[in-house]
Amino acid sequence: MESTEERNRAKVGKLAGIVGIICNFALAGGKFVVGTLVSSMSIIADSVNNLSDAASSIVTLLGFKLAEKPADKKHPFGHARFEYLASLTVAVMIFVIGFELAKSSVEKIISPTPVKFSLVTIIVLIVSILVKLWMTFFYNKKGKQIHSTTLLAASADSRNDVLTTTCVLIAMVVELLTKWQIDGIMGALVSLFILYNGIGLIRQTISPLLGEEATPEFRKEIIDFVNSYDKVLGCHDLMIHDYGPAKRYATIHVEVDKDEDPMTCHDTIDRIERQCLKKFGIHMVVHYDPIVTDDLKAEKLQLKIMECLKSKDSRLSIHDFRIANCSSGTLLVFDLVLPEDMMSQRNQIKEYILHSINKGKSKYLLDVTFDIDTND
Repeated sequence: MESTEERNRAKVGKLAGIVGIICNFALAGGKFVVGTLVSSMSIIADSVNNLSDAASSIVTLLGFKLAEKPADKKHPFGHARFEYLASLTVAVMIFVIGFELAKSSVEKIISPTPVKFSLVTIIVLIVSILVKLWMTFFYNKKGKQIHSTTLLAASADSRNDVLTTTCVLIAMVVELLTKWQIDGIMGALVSLFILYNGIGLIRQTISPLLGEEATPEFRKEIIDFVNSYDKVLGCHDLMIHDYGPAKRYATIHVEVDKDEDPMTCHDTIDRIERQCLKKFGIHMVVHYDPIVTDDLKAEKLQLKIMECLKSKDSRLSIHDFRIANCSSGTLLVFDLVLPEDMMSQRNQIKEYILHSINKGKSKYLLDVTFDIDTND
């Protein structure tokens, strides 16, 4: 079932796409007519650039339209990642435009040609700058409103157009007043900025497609919320999966006293799952781990291992601790959470623990599962 957030997101995104199509087609048509009337190739060329911007707006509109398609048999998590694909397409188009501008600018530096000056050209360029400036702020506002990388990419594209057209205008005025032909140099500088911006946007949009971790602040907010329930003694192994904006799924392990009534635990888990969807917009699946709270031996051993680990690095922690007897000794089973930069030290840490706890007649064996600390 589609949430209010998803409906609002699609509505804002499609509105932005339609506004972009109308503005860019209007600019392209106006510039083409004026350019033809005054025989200005620069204005006609700029009209073609606006057509490519209109294509970007169509991609934006299609991205939001396809992203709102409901889940189906082949895609049970929905189609929201279409928005990420739209963002990537716009980012690639920005990079291509930057590359083409760089190429034409270098050609102009090598073989400079006089810029044709006319009052009509100046007026058209100023109007274009004002419209694109408004579109920059419009896309930026709407992008931040719904946290959309697609609209923020469109905002960056409009800003690049403002810079490009402003440089054309400056070069035209400078050449008129001083006869210096700086059009190619200005274009080259702007193209470098656009290329840098395009690469940044491509990296930014590829990351969620590959699957990126939620922010530490958001993870802490969820963990604190889950820990606030009376029956929950602790939680761990929070994993958040992003299938597109407003389409997040998560799993978490909660620790509950082994003597708690199973039906009571089930009710608590149900409430956590429902409230996570309501509060965070996350489809949460909770697994509960029964914890032994009255075993003094296990408690002392767990505390001893924790002290041992903290003496090595304060970031280390364990969970799911339990004791199992076997023929060759006492088996200590637990999960050990390591920062990413310590994953290569797993064997050394395990040996360090064994050395610390196997003193005297003690004979302990370890069964350790290493987890990466995603909060680090």
